[in-house]
Amino acid sequence: MTWYDDDVMWAATESWMFNPARWEGTVAEVDDIIGLLEIRPPASVLDLCCGPGRHSIELARRGFTVTGVDRTARFLAEAARRAREEGLDIEWVESDMREFSRPEAFDVVTNLLTSFGYFEDRDDDRRVAGNIFESLKPGGKLVLDMMGKENLARIFQPREWQEKNGEIWLFERELQQSWSWLSNRWIRLNGDERSEFRVSHRLYSAYELESLFVGCGFSKVETRGSLAGAPYDHEAQRLVLVATK
Repeated sequence: MTWYDDDVMWAATESWMFNPARWEGTVAEVDDIIGLLEIRPPASVLDLCCGPGRHSIELARRGFTVTGVDRTARFLAEAARRAREEGLDIEWVESDMREFSRPEAFDVVTNLLTSFGYFEDRDDDRRVAGNIFESLKPGGKLVLDMMGKENLARIFQPREWQEKNGEIWLFERELQQSWSWLSNRWIRLNGDERSEFRVSHRLYSAYELESLFVGCGFSKVETRGSLAGAPYDHEAQRLVLVATK
């Protein structure tokens, strides 16, 4: 089983990945996305790899028409519960991003928090990029957020530990395949319980990511250093791709 198909891993890491601070930061992130893309409700938004619905729910609160897609049923159930509590009408779809395509259905596609590049076969990344292009209306826009190769080179640590919510997390990282692949070993300690997970994904530079999406047909592709639109330079915190069909 590949790591991204491991429901045990997603359940074990949920409280760390989607901690209260990350939820609290959602409003500001959506503010930035709206400003970066210059979009207005009721534009249709595909939140691809939506997780438990952080951005989908906030976008729906603001009047956007939202479809959230994820392969993890646990996350979709939590997202649907939160949406029901607020009376928000959001479409939730359980699907692999290599399979989901809805031709010319969306004004905007979001893919956030390093949810791209999971697959060992580069053709799968091209397939996902092609699905995004196909799903956008003419003139539609994509925002994709990840940790870029240049960002990582500045801050890379082969070992690290964190304590959150009473749990201790140990991280080991190994760069492979000429800086194109990152393998991670995550160890979770919770009292007497110990869990271990292997997580790996492709690393992209700004140029490599731009080239991939230009090759899929996007008419305008550029990179930024944050969702707020900071330049992608030596101080960039993230690699944010903005592409127009």
